[in-house]
Amino acid sequence: MPQQPTTEDVTPMGEYQQLIASGVLRGDEHQTRIIQKLQDLHDKLINYNPPRIPEISQSNSILSRLFTREVQIPSSPPDTAPKGLYLYGDVGTGKTMLMDLFYKTLPSSITRKRRVHFHAFMIDVHKRIHAAKIAMGFNGGDPILPVARDLANEASVLCFDEFQVTDIADAMILRRLLESMVNFGVVCVMTSNRHPDDLYKNGIQRSSFIPAIELLKSQFAVTDLDSGTDYRRIPRALSHVYYDPLTPENASEIDKVFNSLTSADLSDPPIRKRALSTWGRTIEVPESTSKIAKFKFHDLCGQPLSAADYLEVTKNFKTIFVLDVPKMGMDSKDMTKLFVTSEVPIYKVFSDNDPAGSKPVSDHMRSVMDDLGLSGDVVGTSSMFTGEEEVFAFARACSRLVQMGSREWAEMAGQS
Repeated sequence: MPQQPTTEDVTPMGEYQQLIASGVLRGDEHQTRIIQKLQDLHDKLINYNPPRIPEISQSNSILSRLFTREVQIPSSPPDTAPKGLYLYGDVGTGKTMLMDLFYKTLPSSITRKRRVHFHAFMIDVHKRIHAAKIAMGFNGGDPILPVARDLANEASVLCFDEFQVTDIADAMILRRLLESMVNFGVVCVMTSNRHPDDLYKNGIQRSSFIPAIELLKSQFAVTDLDSGTDYRRIPRALSHVYYDPLTPENASEIDKVFNSLTSADLSDPPIRKRALSTWGRTIEVPESTSKIAKFKFHDLCGQPLSAADYLEVTKNFKTIFVLDVPKMGMDSKDMTKLFVTSEVPIYKVFSDNDPAGSKPVSDHMRSVMDDLGLSGDVVGTSSMFTGEEEVFAFARACSRLVQMGSREWAEMAGQS
């Protein structure tokens, strides 16, 4: 039986109204309607009792097949399972805030839950599939079903940040993985920049991914977040998050902040050249405690690092100082593209790799370029920003950086 909700349980709508009352957020009619969708799912989850997940043997031995009773694998979602939510919208439509709010207020009856950035999730899935194949041995078998079962055992509510599909390997895995998890009774909530119909557009063998798109549209409440407002760019009191220009005085101020934060716990002093291991490689952290790290820009964006490397950095450190960010121009095009368009969770700046570059630049993108004194013609024809996806990522980076300059960000970042 599911646990009964406690009187201390906070609801999405209650938390939203409290944030408005405290002045952290401004009331917005469109966003209130979205919060109501979160509230509706919250209410359904209170009494949701996830089904028991069947055992699935990964062994292909003769004895195993002889003495193991055949397991009935569900072929459709449980009747009692609520539909998931798929929230999509452009830059600054409040996706992260909505997911924060929903996950924070999940009913106490939901004891198995997980929130993960989608890129990190797929890295985890690939590792699990590899392990499942090894366990199955030479005779082989279906590695996706046991992986889906394990994921369902770990979380009956699974929240994805920044759902996107750009890789053929991911596309081929996702169709069956999502279907199996939903059939096992997992309730998923996703944020994305694209409507399901626009996922993996122009991708190789996209026809094989179409069933996954149909699954998203049939088993999820697909909700458009766009209201014409970039919530990150609503004026807020600025904190001193950025120190500009690069002068000895500003460098000294940053050192003072770093020393102040790292001296709070005498048992955890800063050390130099800490080694982080990921995927068989070692990332060297110039200076860090167990929770706070300091890098130079070139250490992060001037090295051949991958999204998995950046995820490992953010997994280990809650606060990250980035020093000596240069003014980037055509002479540093590679670093500029990495900073703006790569999946670097340090800034939560995530790009879409939809190659459809024929669409016009949106009003939001144009407003960001106007703020920076860049014309659409210059950006659109520049060899630095050559496609719609890069212009989109450029707008996202600007919007994220504005958000990170707010007092709200400074007070809340690193607390989770």
